[in-house]
Parts: sequence; C-alpha cells; structure tokens
Amino acid sequence: MSVPSGGRDPGAQPERTRLAWRRTTLAAAVAALLGVRAAVHGSGPAAYAAAVVLVWLALLALAQRRIGALAAARPAVVALGTVWGTALCVVALALCGALALG
Repeated sequence: MSVPSGGRDPGAQPERTRLAWRRTTLAAAVAALLGVRAAVHGSGPAAYAAAVVLVWLALLALAQRRIGALAAARPAVVALGTVWGTALCVVALALCGALALG
C-alpha cells in the first residue's frame, strides 16, 4: 500500500487516537463530577473535589493540545511532557478515587 505524496496515510490511526483521547477525558470528567457530588453531599472534603477538578482540567488541556497536533497532515510524535503529564493526571485521579472509597 502506498502513501499519497505529501498527504496523510489513508489509515484511520489518527482518528482512533483522537477518539481515545476523547474517551480518556470523558472518563476523567465522570470522576470529577463524582468528586464534586461527594463534596456537595458532605461525604467528601471540598479540597478533594477541587483537586479532582483541577486534575481533570489539566488532563483536558493536554488532550486538546494533542488532538490539535493530530489535525496536521503529518502529526508530530507526542511530546515527552505530554506523556508524563497525562500519566501524572491519571495516577492522581486514581489516588483521588482510592481516597474517596477509603
């Protein structure tokens, strides 16, 4: 299979990657909403809800930056800072979830 000159590979990989970023931010949004709900109903501290929302906003910013890069004809390789930032956000959300359950 040949790649058209000057164009993107006709495969769907960039689209699948964009959708994966969207699913990740959607899952994090659900976690943020559950954290806010716990704080509003008094079963969790307000600082917890604020932390979850801030982590979600950071993850959303990273995802939007990567989705924007995927729109190019030849998407650049994901930056190391984006990888580490995303991993940190996911771990932070997991820790917040563990604290909410405990």
